[in-house]
Amino acid sequence: MVQLKKRYVLTQSQKMMVFILSMSLYGLSNMITELIPSFQLGPIELSVEYFAFIPLTLCILFHPFYAAVGAALGEIIFGEVMLGQFGGLGELEKFIGFSLAMFIAGCLVNDPKNRRQVGIAAMTGVIIHQFISCAVDIAKVWIGVEEFEAVPGLAQSVVVVEGVSFLNDVLFSGILFALLPTLYLVPRLYGKIEPLLGMKPRNNKTKYSLGEIIAPRVVVISIILAVTAAVAEFMSESDMALIEWDADFLESVGGWFIWVSIGVAAVVALITIVMLLRKGKKTPTNVDGSQQA
Repeated sequence: MVQLKKRYVLTQSQKMMVFILSMSLYGLSNMITELIPSFQLGPIELSVEYFAFIPLTLCILFHPFYAAVGAALGEIIFGEVMLGQFGGLGELEKFIGFSLAMFIAGCLVNDPKNRRQVGIAAMTGVIIHQFISCAVDIAKVWIGVEEFEAVPGLAQSVVVVEGVSFLNDVLFSGILFALLPTLYLVPRLYGKIEPLLGMKPRNNKTKYSLGEIIAPRVVVISIILAVTAAVAEFMSESDMALIEWDADFLESVGGWFIWVSIGVAAVVALITIVMLLRKGKKTPTNVDGSQQA
């Protein structure tokens, strides 16, 4: 069978819309998770880390790169900057780690109707993101740029603590708020939501081998980005954040200000969806997903 290398093409305006939609929706969901309380079961804390199914679904259905980068930027803008917090280089580690994980997850799926592919991609994205965060936290303690008080004088204890946290985030948030919703949404939305937005569905007839998915160039770039994220976090913890600020006035305003960020994200998402729907009506699509001239 001849392999089609040109799998999916979007116009520049469609790419921007996917970017903004992912940024606003994930930013909105990130604010909502801040309002959900955590539960303590002995030494294990159960908390909603994130609603990863939103960027995962957008990365699989639309464009992996723009959806992944948009989601990572949305977390910083609506979850940090609008709440008067910005960690400088520390935010770069979050941005690179999360966008890299979501991008790889989106690239792993060539048939959105294949639940097995979707499930593997969803868990792979969560595992990659949590592994990068876990590895960076462990390295910070071992290198000495951050203190760790679990077992005084025993830096190796951070491995156990971070390992438990890693399993908790993967098994709890990863399954409940990434795997299951993504498995439900992607097959049902595929081929139905794209024409409404004036886009054609991703081609599910193209078959890619494992060697094409895990290409040496992709692996090398991923490693470089992961190392860059770690270095940025190390520099941030070493008081080399370059650009870092906190809005002191928010302490006097109170915790209600989070609703301002939620409202802004919701408005941006609503405007983007309306614009996409209006554009979709002006650009009808054929049954096979191709756009009419």
